[in-house]
Amino acid sequence: MASGSNVVIYVPQFSGESYHIWVVKMKSCLKSFGLWDYVDEDKQVPPLQANPTLAQMKHHEEEKLKKEKAVPVLHSTLADDVFMGIMHLETAKQIWDELNERYSGDERVRSIKLLTLKREFEMLKMKEHESVKEYTSKLSHLVNQMRLHGEVVDDNKVVEKMLISLPDKFEAKVAAIEESCDLKKLTVSEMVSKLSAHEQRFSIRMDDVSDGAFQAKHKQFGQKKRNYKHGGDQQGKNKDDGSSSGSAANDKFPPCLTCKRTNHLTKDCFYKVKF
Repeated sequence: MASGSNVVIYVPQFSGESYHIWVVKMKSCLKSFGLWDYVDEDKQVPPLQANPTLAQMKHHEEEKLKKEKAVPVLHSTLADDVFMGIMHLETAKQIWDELNERYSGDERVRSIKLLTLKREFEMLKMKEHESVKEYTSKLSHLVNQMRLHGEVVDDNKVVEKMLISLPDKFEAKVAAIEESCDLKKLTVSEMVSKLSAHEQRFSIRMDDVSDGAFQAKHKQFGQKKRNYKHGGDQQGKNKDDGSSSGSAANDKFPPCLTCKRTNHLTKDCFYKVKF
């Protein structure tokens, strides 16, 4: 960590992994300290001219201090096992070049890795169950890896990739974006914002539909339950009515005095002797 009057700068640490990320961070850090030229070019401090002014002497001392500071700054970023591999080197440039040779890989390896990343980029599509945030996070990580390996990936290329890799539920939104926006000027963040807003509206509509379907189903279930209960009561009633009606049919008339049957009056009995 280094600090100025109001600014604190944290030096990125390197343990042997994610070298390409560390390089980018470290380069920015060295530039902020004014040390990058001593690391990248092994810049030499020119000797003082005869009869230097106080300002020239001060500047000369500052530059000498910077050159001397470059090595310990690099040392401070390295884990012990990485440091042991470069501790015999004397200049900042020697250390930087050695780390680059050890951890960046040769040109053939980097080329193969980049081809793999390009293939993944071309094949990547958003799945139906994925959110915009999940998909764009994967896409962003892939694009950043390609850039770290030297590939130039402009925003408009990423925007076009997103437009052709979205599922069908975004079809209407994609058409609207293509008609209303200049794709060459549309940034990735603007694209993500538009898609996220559409996703939220779509989710709200689906929730409303689901709630309506649930309420309809609940209402239908309640009606069926009431019908079932009413039908059961009616069935029981009919059953009771059937037995009682049967009994009523059998007991509709008092026993006939002639034939003893109960389905007719005595006066109407077939067997009654007619006078």
